[in-house]
Amino acid sequence: MNGPSQYEHNVKLIDTLKDLADSSRSHCQQKAAASATSTNIPPPLLFRCHQLSSSTTQPASTIPAFTPVSFSPALEVGRRSGSSTRVESSNYPRRKLVAPTQPQTLTRPFRNPPGARHSSVVDCKKQTSPPDMSAIIKSLRQTAAVAARSSAMPAAARSLSTATPTLLDELKEQIPVRQEALKKLKAEHGHKSLGEVTVEQTLGGARGIKSLLWETSLLDAEEGIRFRGHTIPDLQKLLPAKEEGGEPLPEGLLWLLMTGEIPTAAQTASVTAELHSRAKVPEHVRKIIRDLKHAHPMTQLSAAVTAMNTESIFAKKYAEGIHKSTYWEYTYEDSMNLIARLPEVAALIYRNTYFGESNNAYDSSLDYSANFNRMLGFDNAEFDELMRLYLVIHSDHEGGNASAHTTHLVGSTLSDPYLSLAGGLNALAGPLHGLANQEVLGWILELQAEFHAKGLEVNKETITQFAWDTLNAGKVIPGYGHAVLRKTDPRYTCQREFGLKYMPKDELFRIVDTIYQVMPGVLTEHGKTKNPYPNVDSHSGVLLQYYGLTQKNYYTVLFGVSRAIGVLSQLFWDRALSLPLERPKSVTSEWINNHFANQK
Repeated sequence: MNGPSQYEHNVKLIDTLKDLADSSRSHCQQKAAASATSTNIPPPLLFRCHQLSSSTTQPASTIPAFTPVSFSPALEVGRRSGSSTRVESSNYPRRKLVAPTQPQTLTRPFRNPPGARHSSVVDCKKQTSPPDMSAIIKSLRQTAAVAARSSAMPAAARSLSTATPTLLDELKEQIPVRQEALKKLKAEHGHKSLGEVTVEQTLGGARGIKSLLWETSLLDAEEGIRFRGHTIPDLQKLLPAKEEGGEPLPEGLLWLLMTGEIPTAAQTASVTAELHSRAKVPEHVRKIIRDLKHAHPMTQLSAAVTAMNTESIFAKKYAEGIHKSTYWEYTYEDSMNLIARLPEVAALIYRNTYFGESNNAYDSSLDYSANFNRMLGFDNAEFDELMRLYLVIHSDHEGGNASAHTTHLVGSTLSDPYLSLAGGLNALAGPLHGLANQEVLGWILELQAEFHAKGLEVNKETITQFAWDTLNAGKVIPGYGHAVLRKTDPRYTCQREFGLKYMPKDELFRIVDTIYQVMPGVLTEHGKTKNPYPNVDSHSGVLLQYYGLTQKNYYTVLFGVSRAIGVLSQLFWDRALSLPLERPKSVTSEWINNHFANQK
């Protein structure tokens, strides 16, 4: 930007106003009706502001808007025996300033800084005491400070921040309310039981034990996941989309998970702009990725996120001794920075691992998902829609799953968001968790290859036989069953609907769809599966294959980018609600035996 910065410009305005306020104070001590022969009163205050603002070379979009107003007799100094005084300026056209016949109110000429919900008003009614200029000067200082903080923010983000309350604005309002609500909940119900714990639950991975507070989502065994009370079909209808009838934007979901409220299109756009302004991957992280190109992509992602801990604002502030009531502020900063940077990190892992090159240029004119796809190397509007859907539905699945629980557990020690998410990503990399999606695709590709080799058609009979052959060999059918769900995973259903819309004749899609028609019956007859229905992993790989992302070892990285949105939203609330260090009780098998022996 040429010319003085917004910050420097506003500092000059502050200094000018202070000088004018001092001069005005001495004159306002005189009678309100100034003598017609007075000649030492300075030009009208607002006109001086116009003179200064018009002399700058800044773009108009970055200069605070000024509204021409008339001043009351206490401040008006251009009135001369019923006529008007013209003030000459080489930098601004001649303007006639006329005193009002009735006292007026001067509304602050500056835009409110982000976070301000109401305009400050200075009452300039006729008075014999000096007018208080502190409100205007305070406003100018706020505006200058905002300009300094947002100097690195893209123009789109700056313009949105002045018109739309930011995500942080909304959270600041909600935090004290939710803190009080949690105190009330604990006071009223803290002594009550949420249910007994059986030995089977203790030995069976704590399945079904209600022991975690997780605000962002809730999973019902029959219905599936709800994000802040909304089903996936709800999200597809209510969240803003890129195009009418398109898939919901992950930026809108982030707003929903953080605030519990469905965002407007403008609020969603403000999140997009904020994330773009934060997406700055450190060079040492890029080097780590380049050096680890032969490691599994999830190893690279975990290492990269861990290495970004050097950028943690929370860790730095904690070391400085900040008060615990402010933990949430720096957790927010780290979490938003991390979510913003993950697409570029993930894209570099993909391009470097499989193509030996850097990712394509970052494009801040696009939404979060489309920009991610461009950096990966894909330019397809349908694939952009799939990526939006993928990032939304994989983001959160309440707090008991391994990646979410691990992030929460590590975070409860007051490790920063980078280290907390890295722990969650390591859990996600396990074959029984996020790695399952690549195993599903591997099984489907194996089926396809065998059918081609034997000249078999894809139909219910041939798929049924292949399923029984797999089970009789002591193997499992990947992509079916779930630790909690007892019906078809709605995340599977929405992916199936996407496939029916965009790729109904694709061979792999037809295989997956035929499997869906026969597998629940096969697994029910087999009798060893509590839930014979497909889960989210059963479909995602086939959709990604269709659009050319064929490297199945990479799929869990996409899962990790998405899951960060959910677990970091909850981690923010862990800090805002001051949730404690997690420390459940463990017992030995001997203790269990003795416990029941003593009850006889």
